Amino acid sequence: MRHVIVIGGGAAGMMAAIGAADTGAAVTLLEKNEKLGKKIYITGKGRCNLTNACDTPEFAEHVVSNPRFFLSALSGFDNRRTIEWFESAGMPTKTERGARVFPVSDKSSDVIKTLERECRRRGIKVMLNTEVKSLLTVGETSDETAQTSEKKKKKLQYLSRVTGAALSDGTKLTADAVIVATGGLSYPTTGSTGDGYRMARECGHSVTRLTPSLVSLVSGDGCCAELAGLTLKNVGVIFRGKEGKILREDFGELLFTHRGISGPTVLTATAMCGDDLIGGSAEIDLKPGLGDEQLDARLVRDLEAGHAKAMGNVIGALVPAALGAEILRRSGISQAKRAGDVSREERRALALALRRFTVGITGMGGYNEAVVTKGGIQAKEINPSTMESRLVRRLYFAGEVLDLDATTGGFNLQIAWSTGMLAGRSAAAEDAK
Repeated sequence: MRHVIVIGGGAAGMMAAIGAADTGAAVTLLEKNEKLGKKIYITGKGRCNLTNACDTPEFAEHVVSNPRFFLSALSGFDNRRTIEWFESAGMPTKTERGARVFPVSDKSSDVIKTLERECRRRGIKVMLNTEVKSLLTVGETSDETAQTSEKKKKKLQYLSRVTGAALSDGTKLTADAVIVATGGLSYPTTGSTGDGYRMARECGHSVTRLTPSLVSLVSGDGCCAELAGLTLKNVGVIFRGKEGKILREDFGELLFTHRGISGPTVLTATAMCGDDLIGGSAEIDLKPGLGDEQLDARLVRDLEAGHAKAMGNVIGALVPAALGAEILRRSGISQAKRAGDVSREERRALALALRRFTVGITGMGGYNEAVVTKGGIQAKEINPSTMESRLVRRLYFAGEVLDLDATTGGFNLQIAWSTGMLAGRSAAAEDAK
């Protein structure tokens, strides 16, 4: 019986352990925290959007980095199999708007309990409060062979073979295969502190540039703090770079925060555009359902209907009350001005403020609030059919530590389930080299 060590007790790690156990291996799961699944617990605002029920072609469109690389893992354990797996394990699910899948209970703790229960049922040995210092390998690791190793790395040939893991207390654990599923850098309080990247580099792997993703945007505009907590639904948003070039157009929900803007449209923009957004702007169309002539006609009607009222009262019919004062300020119209006294030029300025409510972008939120990490271990150095390293024999990677990320909506957790299951099955396979 093969012995497989899994490093990391998050979504990818637990699924990898289960996949390896189901393939006949004896599995030891190492987790440096005091409990498993700490990041799962806070996902989806504590509800855990565990996957997305859309069709495979649409699913692939939501994978931002290396979607083709991910297809092998997805085909072996896709979103439908994930739903079936949790259902058969005794955790009913439900599908909500946007095909997002949640536990019926709306409790992320039920996802963790299900995974823990399945680990116990399979006899997986779980070691908590256990930090891995480094991987144990044999092969070309000396200074004399460094140049040769670099040549082999460029040709994607094995540099060494993994034999186990060294713990921070000095203990050495041996294994036939090791799976690294330590997560990225997002939410470091859950234990995601980049350990996997360090281990990968020590073994000769390359790690791409790392940045926060699915994160809020920071703005220097004072109006954001004043509007903090206001959610705008069904708005159009154009994200522009610092040169004014359109980077992305979207429609949906946007939220003002004390530091800037957030919400689904913003999170997706950070996943798709990254820090190209910094120095640019978000141009919000508050009336995307109306053409320019229709919007003007609507303004004429509202101004005529409230002709004797102050604009501070009339504007509430067009936008949320909290936003009215800022719209009038940007239009150059006094709140005290009677609606009937608004000039044609002022009406045009009002339409422009509604159509192009612009928020400058000065930065992105940090890893402490980012849902995932963009970047990771280079995909070309991993076999997509097995998740095995192409440089270190019998070493596998799964989850956020890889250069794989997606938009919001359950897609990133599916990356964890799919790559974890594939890595576990591959590491435990008797015919693996």
